[in-house]
Amino acid sequence: MRSKEPARRCGVLASRLCAGALALALSGGCASRNAAESAPPSEAPQDVVAPPEGATGYEAKPGWPVRSMAVAAAHPLAAGAGYRILAAGGNALDAAIAVQMVLALVEPQSSGLGGGALLLLWDGRALSAWDGRETAPAAADERLFLGADGKPMSMAQAIVGGRAVGVPGAVRMLEAAHRVHGRLPWARLFEPAIELAQGGFAVGARLHALLAADARLPLDPIARRYFYDANGAAWPVGHRLKNPALAEILRAIAARGADALLRGRVAADIVARVRSHAANPGRLAASDLAAYRAQRREPVCVAWLVRYRVCGFGPPSSGQLTIMQTLGLLEHLPPPARPLDDGVPTAQWLHLYTEAARLAFADRDQYIADPEYVAAPAGHWRSLVDGAYLARRAALIGPTAMMSAPAGRPGAQPLTQAPMATQIERGTSHVSVVDAQGGAVALTTTIEAGFGSHVMSDGGTGRSGGFLLNNELTDFSFLPADASGRPVANRVQPGKRPRSSMSPTLVFDARDARLLMTLGSPGGAAIIHFVAKTLVGTLQWGLDAQRAIDLPNFATFGGALLLERGRFVPGTADALRALGHEVLERDLTSGLQAIERTPDGWFGGADPRREGVVVGD
Repeated sequence: MRSKEPARRCGVLASRLCAGALALALSGGCASRNAAESAPPSEAPQDVVAPPEGATGYEAKPGWPVRSMAVAAAHPLAAGAGYRILAAGGNALDAAIAVQMVLALVEPQSSGLGGGALLLLWDGRALSAWDGRETAPAAADERLFLGADGKPMSMAQAIVGGRAVGVPGAVRMLEAAHRVHGRLPWARLFEPAIELAQGGFAVGARLHALLAADARLPLDPIARRYFYDANGAAWPVGHRLKNPALAEILRAIAARGADALLRGRVAADIVARVRSHAANPGRLAASDLAAYRAQRREPVCVAWLVRYRVCGFGPPSSGQLTIMQTLGLLEHLPPPARPLDDGVPTAQWLHLYTEAARLAFADRDQYIADPEYVAAPAGHWRSLVDGAYLARRAALIGPTAMMSAPAGRPGAQPLTQAPMATQIERGTSHVSVVDAQGGAVALTTTIEAGFGSHVMSDGGTGRSGGFLLNNELTDFSFLPADASGRPVANRVQPGKRPRSSMSPTLVFDARDARLLMTLGSPGGAAIIHFVAKTLVGTLQWGLDAQRAIDLPNFATFGGALLLERGRFVPGTADALRALGHEVLERDLTSGLQAIERTPDGWFGGADPRREGVVVGD
């Protein structure tokens, strides 16, 4: 599929800095372009630079070679459910639906019936993108997260309760996609999850640790009765946890489709939990749930490194555009002499990547939002990844760190909107599947923060358990406008879908259109970096999917550079600080899943930072 040697690819446009000067600067031997520009950026708010997901250990994974079909998911029981559907003759979409329903049970902190999802689907002939992103209630307005004094709420205040709950779209979207592309009957796809919910599953180390560390979840009475014992302690590892309420709700959805969730008794219970929350009620109404519609979007495919066609989601997701902006900017720069040192990225490469990412995130914050509400710059979203535009932007990258990265102007239009300030983004799970018929799925699914809004619905069943509701509306900008009154593109508006970072990705060979890879990750805004890292590791540096996933994580959201704690060569952080970067070392808990084509079939990788596995034949 590719060379196993790191690529030594020159940019298509010469940088305004010669390669020799840049290499000298990266080694610490060149002065800053400007003394003022060399000052480190100010400290970002701690909730912004906090790890996107709680860390619960690191367990090396071997990677899994398979011949014809595979499921990569964040929990062994979920991956096993998907494989069961493939073995029964189902296709990749069928398997992904079964996986999602089991994840709702065994990984409730990340996704489920109460959230949304983005699905990228290849049926062997055509590519389609299905948008199940949550929407704001009709009664929401741009002051949703402003206090009486006009100042934005803290993230902690906004998350817990009903205020941030959006209309859940995952089930309606999966139903719509299955109606077009499914092979096995809808109801059959729910059998594994119903069996596990009824019979119980063993609480794993990750779920136990996250439950034990969360002080807010026990405040919800349904969640407390389900997740904790009589003394308020999280159920121990190995405890068999049954969810009869979820089993009943899943049976109803299997029989009647998404209407069983979004209309009737379950919908009424969701609305009641949201609107009657004692501390932080929301504005969700039964009519919002009943009116929800999934959207079929046009996939965004971008050529990269000549040989590859990388496909993903356009707005309301910022993932694909920001990833491909970052990687496209790097194509316009002279590559460092050594991108890797002892198998991990060097300070030289990280400097270039970080500067490219800062420019891409500046455009993300300026432009990207729900396309039904916001016009694309220059009239089309692809303007953000246009080669000539990226060449102009790449010329801003020098030998030392930027103080701040400005948004670009792909067209001649004036900037009439304000950029969105950086906010924390979290949560999510990812599923990748390939089937024996040549189809594939990349499905990223979320309830936003760990345990979402910390509000649990039992669907009006009165039984133990249920599902958690999302807090996706916190993905909107809390501030609707800047001090001069210019509106933020991603402000709250009725019916609007909040900007997402979810990046379900499929990669094709640009020469013969063969599918080469399916991948994605959780991690809030850091999803963009986790997926970019894996693309570079596999397709540019020649690593297999598991080794690319294993690479240390790194991220920037426009300010500080975050490095995964204890994973880089000693001296890397200091070398980056010498270039003007503010460097913070953190636990960066991705949850990458990837399956790549090999000469013998497929090879799957799962993130050692979580419980995921790959199951297949």
